Amino acid sequence: MQPVQHKPGTRALWGAVLTALVALAALLGSAPASQADTTICETFGSTTIQGRYVVQNNRWGTSATQCISVTDSGFRITQADGSVPTNGAPKSYPSVYNGCHYTNCSPGTNLPARVSSIASAPSGISYSYVSGAVYDAAYDIWLDPTPRTDGVNRTEIMIWFNRVGSVQPVGSPVGSATVAGRQWQVWSGNNGGNDVLSFVAPSAIDSWNFDVMDFVRQAVSRGLAQDNWYLTSIQAGFEPWQNGAGLAVNSFSSSVNLGGGTGGGTGGSSACKVAYGTNVWQGGFTADVTVTNTGSSPVDAWKLAFTLPSGQKVTSAWSAQVSPSSGAVTAGGMAYNASIAPGGQVSFGFQGTYDGAFAKPSAFTLNGTSCATA
Repeated sequence: MQPVQHKPGTRALWGAVLTALVALAALLGSAPASQADTTICETFGSTTIQGRYVVQNNRWGTSATQCISVTDSGFRITQADGSVPTNGAPKSYPSVYNGCHYTNCSPGTNLPARVSSIASAPSGISYSYVSGAVYDAAYDIWLDPTPRTDGVNRTEIMIWFNRVGSVQPVGSPVGSATVAGRQWQVWSGNNGGNDVLSFVAPSAIDSWNFDVMDFVRQAVSRGLAQDNWYLTSIQAGFEPWQNGAGLAVNSFSSSVNLGGGTGGGTGGSSACKVAYGTNVWQGGFTADVTVTNTGSSPVDAWKLAFTLPSGQKVTSAWSAQVSPSSGAVTAGGMAYNASIAPGGQVSFGFQGTYDGAFAKPSAFTLNGTSCATA
């Protein structure tokens, strides 16, 4: 093959072109690839962002179409058809959250967590509002006596950053309070399924960074929760009654810092702790088991091993697979609770029969590690 011949004077031109091409390639290689937003129109459709939060469409109060466009930092309502009466419940709660909502837990969350074990729960939000709609922009913070990850919790705390139109929180006004350095109108009531404690801002708040625990402590001080209850979810979004297209969560952050003390239990250096509660009657019993990861790393595909005392037999189980039915048994997580985050918990239960005197298992191991008992 003959070498390529260049005409006189063209070598410098080719060098400049090659230099430009190399620079362009480097620029393209270093620039992040743009990603199209994810559109969700399914009633309870959801997706994850930043590998740690769940964004949900959560349309439950109307059959009209609602769609959200999910970005890498939040979401925007792009279609919000239909309306519902303003003296009743809203039509939806499109939102982003850290924690668990109807068994859908955000990746790596350490919720549910016992209230007394939480040192702080910093969160931040940036909202965009629109005119021509009736809605509130609010946080939804859920508390329950048990570390449940499914269904409705006992107490709901709402923080209304903004409200537009003739809508109001559940219940009635019970005064005012200064919480996290801001003044709020406080409402309290029950919606038929859970207690609701609401804090309403006197004027719209576009963005704010605060500690969720300031509001949790308000619920405790008002007798609507206790320190041995569990914080299960921290959510932020909108409750629209009419329209709502254009409302947006521009950014959201939430973390839960443990270290507030566990309020008792045995000590030791184990990386897990087991609480084994029972309800016993003649010849039968139920066991409610809570496994806490007290270590610094997630426990994936968890397996809790223990030996049932002689004469006991498992007849059914929930939130875990338990086998065999007697003797040395192993309980393993389901698809939705197969991992236990550092400081996090999973709960399961089973029903069984027994002969003779009833007794509890004497020891537990989690993936081969001996656990302390609460």
